[in-house]
Amino acid sequence: MPQQEKLFETIPVGTLGIIALESSSDLGQKVNDYIVEWRKERESEHKSTIAFAGYQRDSYLINAACPRFGSGEAKGSINESVRGTDLYLLVDVCNHSLTYNMSGHVNHMSPDDHYQDLKRIIAAVGGKARRITVIMPFLYEGRQHKRSSRESLDCALALQELTNMGVESIITFDAHDPRVQNSIPLKSFETIKPTYQFIKALLQNVPDLQVDSKNMMIISPDEGAMGRAVYFANVLGVDMGMFYKRRDYTTIVNGRNPIVAHEFLGTDIEGKDVIIIDDMISSGESMLDVASELKRRKAGRIFVAATFGLFTNGFDKFDEAYEQGLIYRVITTNLVYQPAELLTKEYYISADMSKYVALLIDTLNHDASISELLNPTERIQNIINQYTK
Repeated sequence: MPQQEKLFETIPVGTLGIIALESSSDLGQKVNDYIVEWRKERESEHKSTIAFAGYQRDSYLINAACPRFGSGEAKGSINESVRGTDLYLLVDVCNHSLTYNMSGHVNHMSPDDHYQDLKRIIAAVGGKARRITVIMPFLYEGRQHKRSSRESLDCALALQELTNMGVESIITFDAHDPRVQNSIPLKSFETIKPTYQFIKALLQNVPDLQVDSKNMMIISPDEGAMGRAVYFANVLGVDMGMFYKRRDYTTIVNGRNPIVAHEFLGTDIEGKDVIIIDDMISSGESMLDVASELKRRKAGRIFVAATFGLFTNGFDKFDEAYEQGLIYRVITTNLVYQPAELLTKEYYISADMSKYVALLIDTLNHDASISELLNPTERIQNIINQYTK
């Protein structure tokens, strides 16, 4: 049976409710529109029973806000009943576009502010919801996943704090290190890779791609992205290579050991289209360094794909790299804030994740298995077969 038909084998956990915090309002609206459309089209004799009360509505978005006082302090406020609701909270901790006033000054919201607002909304629910699931695409403090000296373990602390407040399940995308789930071993923690959406976006926007080992190669920019690149290469049936970063461990610049050189391990890449795959583009310097090294080895077109496009240092270096022919396309998802300027770039491709998030929410609301959604191999093979016909 198709995934949609299977849903009526189980009754919903509770009336569906989606709280998209201001940081994720655009994504939340798209997700809501998909679910509204699906549930209007879905036909079953069970829809009129009490178990499906409130199943078909014009909107599943719940009105919630975090207003602030002049001092900068805030409070969580939910403006409608959530009793017995199966709640899904969407938050983008990387949305730096939002501001608030504090003592006459305008402050941009940091990841700490977004995380605090998430906790405020959970606190405002006050234990009345049937179940709370947090969908946090960019895992808060995910890069601080282990100790290398006397350091705080912020990600583990945050996960424990959320589950102690009553969160039943946490869904994130491309966690920097999935082993952080060890901090909450009795709770559900899912980290999802958007490989299918990357491939779909590529095939739809680049019509002359040749998906075979003679013409394409996947590159991991460092040892940390190896697993991601190996899977990507295997499902496409192409070779992969990797760089490792030689760092100067005697100095620290901006909190990190500076990279001395990028060393390449892999087969000949001359003339091949190359996809550099990673979890995020922060400043982007590392990606562009790798692209320079690939061009030096006579690579063909270079595609940069990352789940999260943060672009913390702006777009100037990417604009320059595109003009010089260093990179051909940059693909990131809409799971985090996308500045309007980014969407106008000729080299930029956005991989839309809203339909996938909607599928996850719709399926989980029925307490159905999401294992098929978490493993995209079959869907990837189908879309490649259609493309190569």
